[in-house]
Amino acid sequence: MKESEKVVERKLVELCKLNGGMCIKLLSFHINGLPDRMCLFKPAKVIFVELKTTNQKPRPLQLAMHDKLRKLGFRVEVIDTVEQVVNLIEDIMTC
Repeated sequence: MKESEKVVERKLVELCKLNGGMCIKLLSFHINGLPDRMCLFKPAKVIFVELKTTNQKPRPLQLAMHDKLRKLGFRVEVIDTVEQVVNLIEDIMTC
């Protein structure tokens, strides 16, 4: 079943808040390719999340930015289903 990026994003925001985290929308006019959201959890956990409609893939510029963030030591996830959101939050909360 195809899920829109908006549906997946809403679920991510909802589950972050329900689990005591923040889900900040990243908007930049100067840095292209940034992931859509930065999720923050205690203690000092930061996860960048690129949201897509089901089966849609990141653009090359986005992949390059993901690589830069990973090289800095950050976790970057590309998520295109509500199920992946649920799995991500469960993983974060058990680490």
